Amino acid sequence: MRRNLISVVDDDESIRNSTRLLIESFGLRAAVFESAESYLDSGQLQDTACLLVEIRMPGMNGLELQSRLAAAGCNIPIVFITVFDDKESRGRAMQAGAAAFLEKPFSDEQLLQSIRSALQDESGLPKLVSIVDDDESIRRTTKLLTESYGFRAEVFESAEDFLKSDVLVTTSCLIVDIQMPGMDGLQLQSHLAAMGRSIPIIFITAYESKESRRRAMQAGAIAFLGKPFSDEQLLQTIRSALEIDNGSPKTI
Repeated sequence: MRRNLISVVDDDESIRNSTRLLIESFGLRAAVFESAESYLDSGQLQDTACLLVEIRMPGMNGLELQSRLAAAGCNIPIVFITVFDDKESRGRAMQAGAAAFLEKPFSDEQLLQSIRSALQDESGLPKLVSIVDDDESIRRTTKLLTESYGFRAEVFESAEDFLKSDVLVTTSCLIVDIQMPGMDGLQLQSHLAAMGRSIPIIFITAYESKESRRRAMQAGAIAFLGKPFSDEQLLQTIRSALEIDNGSPKTI
């Protein structure tokens, strides 16, 4: 079974509570612990997909917890969070394999990106492309085409289903039809932006209009493809989107 729990270890109760709420708003499960010792005794190690840890805590500190887990063979991706960011601690943490090192206060987007990177590293799997289209044949063929490129793919028949899914945080690229019953593609784009989720989006549509294209691209879409599109068009746009997700934007 895939691990999907984000564990937070911090001696500050307000940080634990606020970070837990933020993680759950991303659609993930969260568990909080006031000390490294309580986490180690919790029985949650096997379920933890990513660990958020404060560097400085009474008793066992974050770096000591990292060492303890490594010695026990628990390869859990760790995101360190701290108000005491110093070069020595950062260097030791990253050298020992930490996924990220965030200084408090950090933004929602910083935390989301760090968790996404940690989850992708932990899975050891190719990047995930999510496809949202109310046409079953388009979902099926686009999924097969995407997987033939070596990516993972998940399909959803509505924007609402995607928003409720457990892959929202781990999605590296989103392929969305413009016109759908219920929430349409442009509304989904706006909703994700309002939530602070900067997932690269590729729009696909059989009903292209200049106004829809303008609104989509102005709001940051990677591409706007008219159906039917070629295999090469889709491959190039996915690659461009994944480069942007990695922090290296490419003009297409």
